Amino acid sequence: MVSLTTITFFKFQKNKPWAFAQMGLLQRKIKKTNGLFFLKLMGTGGGNGFSLQPDFGTYALLAVWESENAASNFFDKNEIINRYKSKAFATRTIKMLSLKSHGFWSGQNPFPEQKISKIPKKMPVAVITRATLRLSRLISFWKSVPAASAAIEGAKGVKYFKGIGEWPFIQQATLSLWDSFDSVKNFAYSSKIHTDIIKKTRKQKWYSEDLFARFQVLSDTGFIHTNED
Repeated sequence: MVSLTTITFFKFQKNKPWAFAQMGLLQRKIKKTNGLFFLKLMGTGGGNGFSLQPDFGTYALLAVWESENAASNFFDKNEIINRYKSKAFATRTIKMLSLKSHGFWSGQNPFPEQKISKIPKKMPVAVITRATLRLSRLISFWKSVPAASAAIEGAKGVKYFKGIGEWPFIQQATLSLWDSFDSVKNFAYSSKIHTDIIKKTRKQKWYSEDLFARFQVLSDTGFIHTNED
């Protein structure tokens, strides 16, 4: 069975207080949707995406579905998510096929690996990293964030990146979009800043739980403006 992963970004302008209040409500309302395996509603980082300052105008809904049909039914017909969407200024949905994933998120690996016969050289790629930080390592981690942000911002082949997370400061994740797997590999192995941070991560044991996943991007709507009510 082929599963589908989606991540939808919702941007708010005049409805920011309402959107913030939904952080404790929306996930509970939709978590029993048919065909839904995994669900996280997350806040996002301010600035260029990696920041101690939250972005109270942008939220991310990450979901893993049993099929593309299940995802389409949800986004097209679910009254709760369509009401949420109507409150947003703009939305962006990225559909992805998980190809490689290791580690855990809330005690499980939510991204079943799919097999494709041939990986095109210029296939668009998404990468999700996620970690729960040890309380004793928070200061060390956040001191490294500006350097990590600058490194990925200047990386060749990166198209978009955004910090996302369930709990500020402690449970952090990132989504980045790339033009190819080669660009991801070049960044991972050629960026001295990135490799130094990885070494520091392992040596100082920053994380109590972490996950790294790579995806083929099937479609990306880009940000579509809606009629924010």
